[in-house]
Amino acid sequence: MSKYWSDGIADLETYVPGEQPQDKKYIKLNTNENPYPPSPKVIQAIKNAADENLRLYPDPSCEKLCDTIARYYGVTKEEVFVGNGSDEVLAFSFAAFFDHDQPVLYPDVTYSFYPVYTNFFKLQSKTIELEEDFSIPVEKFFTPNGGIIICNPNAPTSRYLSIPEIRRLLDYNLAIERVVIVDEAYIDFGGQSIVGLIDAYPNLLVVQTLSKSRSLAGLRVGFAVGHRDLIEGLNRVKSSINSYTLDRLALFGAIEAFGDEEYFQATREKIIQTRNRVTHELRAIGFRVFESTANFIFISHSSIHAGELYAKLKENRVLVRYFRKPRIDNYLRVSIGTDDEMGTFVEVISRIVKSGA
Repeated sequence: MSKYWSDGIADLETYVPGEQPQDKKYIKLNTNENPYPPSPKVIQAIKNAADENLRLYPDPSCEKLCDTIARYYGVTKEEVFVGNGSDEVLAFSFAAFFDHDQPVLYPDVTYSFYPVYTNFFKLQSKTIELEEDFSIPVEKFFTPNGGIIICNPNAPTSRYLSIPEIRRLLDYNLAIERVVIVDEAYIDFGGQSIVGLIDAYPNLLVVQTLSKSRSLAGLRVGFAVGHRDLIEGLNRVKSSINSYTLDRLALFGAIEAFGDEEYFQATREKIIQTRNRVTHELRAIGFRVFESTANFIFISHSSIHAGELYAKLKENRVLVRYFRKPRIDNYLRVSIGTDDEMGTFVEVISRIVKSGA
């Protein structure tokens, strides 16, 4: 601990990202990255943007990208906010919308950045315990709160909450005038976005990212869609911290990513098909695999503990995500790679299970 730190920094529990080995000798199934490259049109757009204009600041309003996203989702550009990855958008949202006098509600097993932001912004929180099958018990959220945030599909469990159930959350919080944030980082892999509900629910903010389904984790682009009053709140936070959240290369690349719909649909469908095949293969060798609408699966085995599986997979140069946390310390989250990568993963984990049986 440094004597120069401000009060409170020493007590922060920070977010721990998945391992990022730099030697490229691993099959990397631990950080939910897309196994396929970005659209070639995206790469070309970025190359074209790398010119003498890099000496100039980018557009602080990101107007062209906001307009592109608005047209894609059938909203107005005043209902769109963009930021440096969805993590930044979420951080701004915690600062803009959550009440200090009432607890923020989120599931007890969910994206681990939520408690980090809660502590950083000195908010109260209350975790809602998931059911034994990790489904979200909507009724337990019907309590006075300072706001609700859910990840849908949820991470790391992969469980999906239907639109009618989300409407129930929105209706309750609309009556008490509190915001509901739905983090749709993985929605493109089989779920249905609720962006279409923003006209009916001025308390709804939908957050998405280009990191997963559009293969742009390295570019850092996230966005939110909601009522223009919510977007104005986000812009107020942004303009108090960093006016230029996206650089020129990110802006041009993101715009083109929305333009190449054919490539987007093709790669997401590949991932869905691979996920479904691997789910079937793992169940055949005794794994419990939850139904997933994400680009990852959540698995456990009755005979071999997840911690042991994780270690043995790593010995075989396969990385998956293991969480040493209550309720999920016997589960692994496995990102969906290419068919070849997942074939190797299934081969290795089958061998581990057989040797440990």
